Amino acid sequence: MARRELKPGGAITEVAGLKVGHFTSRQRPTGCTVVLAEEGAVAGVEVRGGAPGTRETELLSPLNTVEQLHAVVLSGGSAFGLDTASGVMRYLEEKDIGFDAGAARVPIVAAAILNDLGLGDPKVRPGAEAGYQACLAAATTPPAEGSVGAGTGATIGKLYGLQRAMKGGLGTASLSAGGITVGALVVVNAHALGDIFDPHTGELVAGARTHDGRRLLDAPQAILRGELPTLLEPGQATTIGVVATDARCTKTQAAKVAQMAHAGLARTIRPVHTPLDGDALFALATGRAGQQADPLLVGFLAAEALAEAVLRAIWTAVGLPEFPSASQLGH
Repeated sequence: MARRELKPGGAITEVAGLKVGHFTSRQRPTGCTVVLAEEGAVAGVEVRGGAPGTRETELLSPLNTVEQLHAVVLSGGSAFGLDTASGVMRYLEEKDIGFDAGAARVPIVAAAILNDLGLGDPKVRPGAEAGYQACLAAATTPPAEGSVGAGTGATIGKLYGLQRAMKGGLGTASLSAGGITVGALVVVNAHALGDIFDPHTGELVAGARTHDGRRLLDAPQAILRGELPTLLEPGQATTIGVVATDARCTKTQAAKVAQMAHAGLARTIRPVHTPLDGDALFALATGRAGQQADPLLVGFLAAEALAEAVLRAIWTAVGLPEFPSASQLGH
């Protein structure tokens, strides 16, 4: 397995109207990442994993009233990590940003979490202060990738137990076409039942390792040979992320874009959306490009950008003592 050459590319912050900030814990491998849309963004969501941990997803249904949200938080810490959204709300309230509810402006903050509690002290997890600090760090410049923010404690290839797993991470990418830009940011903590592949070459990139830990096993082929996996607890295998565009979208169109974007996960993670996964994708539309979206074009670009972001998450990750990165195993 040769290391894929990563060229300088786009990021979700190429979408006008968005900022990204990380909080990375110094106490154990965990953290959170916030995508801020301080001027508001029309949003949709698609949850396909069977064991999700999310906040405000029902609010984003096209059937419901609120049109825009102001931030999405991706966090480690399992369900405890949903508390990061409280810190993001505090930050936005201080800036008088939110839905006008009459007596107060209420920031609309969605969130999704991954389970990284198996690394170090599980009592250490991102909370409200972590979310607040991520907001203070947010910027329009391309965010750091790899083992940062919500990707700090991400691991992959847990099919045959943590002793044969590898390091996951966080990645971002963007594409432009037809006068619009579409970006993606993803945290890869996959996966219960598959491996990660480069859709351009078909090459196996990362996943469960052989017994000696030196090579990739190719888990799908191992299963077909009869080497059955160790079953995980629900929620230990999760890929969560955000796709965004500067085109104008309705809530219905944003929901369709989130749905189409999952194709990017299916191209890189095999299989995906299992009963043990918490896979969830949010779609944001800032409208800053000034033109109405073609949902087909936006959804296509979102899936392409997301697939690239998954690969970048894997190749930029920094290994831990028991979890080598793809780049380490590739040398």
